[in-house]
Amino acid sequence: MQSDETCDVLVVGGGPAGSTIATLLAREGRKVVLLEKEHHPRFHIGESLLPGNVALFDKLGVRDQIEKIGMPKYGIEFVPPDLDYCSYVDFAEGWDPSKASAWQVRRSEMDELLFRHAARVGAQALEGAKVRDVAFDDEGARVEAVLDSGESRHWRARFVVDATGRDTLLANKFKCKEKNKDHNSTALFGHFRGARRLEGKREGNISICWFEHGWFWFIPLADGTTSVGAVCWAYYLKARDKPLKDYFFDTIALCPELHDRLKDATLVDDQVHATGNFSYASTHATGDRYLMVGDAFTFIDPMFSSGVFLAMQSAFDGAAFVATALDQPQRLPAARAALEKRLRVGPRDYSWFIYRVTNPTIRDMFMHPNNRFKVKQGLMSLLAADIHHGPAYRMSLVMFKLVYYVVSITNWRRTYAGWKRHRVNIRDMGPLRGETIMKAE
Repeated sequence: MQSDETCDVLVVGGGPAGSTIATLLAREGRKVVLLEKEHHPRFHIGESLLPGNVALFDKLGVRDQIEKIGMPKYGIEFVPPDLDYCSYVDFAEGWDPSKASAWQVRRSEMDELLFRHAARVGAQALEGAKVRDVAFDDEGARVEAVLDSGESRHWRARFVVDATGRDTLLANKFKCKEKNKDHNSTALFGHFRGARRLEGKREGNISICWFEHGWFWFIPLADGTTSVGAVCWAYYLKARDKPLKDYFFDTIALCPELHDRLKDATLVDDQVHATGNFSYASTHATGDRYLMVGDAFTFIDPMFSSGVFLAMQSAFDGAAFVATALDQPQRLPAARAALEKRLRVGPRDYSWFIYRVTNPTIRDMFMHPNNRFKVKQGLMSLLAADIHHGPAYRMSLVMFKLVYYVVSITNWRRTYAGWKRHRVNIRDMGPLRGETIMKAE
């Protein structure tokens, strides 16, 4: 019988969260094993980064490498369904003007870059290793993984980090994942060549385009392709009565501005994907011998491109927690309480806007942004992922919400109609499922 290998920390999942925390812990001289079930490069959606990521890349020592593969991004364009103009906002308008830009990246390239970096700094990084079981005891955990070859490998780890993304390994094991009843969406997406982009400095900006059944993303990439996706209410995809590719193009036609930008474009590899963007959160993220980071803990609608930032930031915060668990267990209860609170800040702040983004009041505030009571600075700090800026940021968000509620009450008929429509849109269309990827039929 093969003997168990040993390590201080075993990280399951080689995406941004897993590779980041593996890098940080390996740098401390800890024996870290990083397991990824697939092989890099592998396809993944979520290509738009935020200025808050930049400092994290700096700390990891990979900023220059990310910059080489990225398309500069300085802000956001909002495209309404019922107006003949668009709204443009810049990240530099937030509380910290230095958080002025980020990049759009191909996730296959970025994720591989971070994974290889973790290996270079000392983590034992294995691909094609699917974890089958994690059994905890008083000393840590025994982890079983199966390699592509069919070989089984076993590790004894003092601590386990779940960075499995939407596979939610430990949340499923502990049955602590709860579907978010306030949001229920699906997505159709593909990549195009020849799309008409914005001009000048705005060429790399993300565009968010509302339409009747949800919203589109339009993300220009450095290689000349553009990622385009429709995040729709679940009922819309359930109503599909034709091949996925045809349905996607019919959906694009519902947004005239986007349709015009793509009229001369071609679909890369003639391929369209579909996925369930069902939001969820786990009841807890930490234990005495484990931690869930990134989407393994919680997943929210990707409207504001917060996924990679929240994943990497949770890895930075989580690395300090793991060090406490291994080196100062007497401080673990306080560290757990503090981290549980901190990991909820970002998802909470973004979700408040996401739940209301189809409401006419929020649309008006996005389309006519002003800085009365510093509300625009607060909004732009949120969109730049400067969510731990401090009291000034927190107060400007409070004022934004206050203005929203006052305007909503003043226009109560419109508000009630929007609320009623939202309740219909989020109705449950079936059981929570993991991501499904389908080629165009």
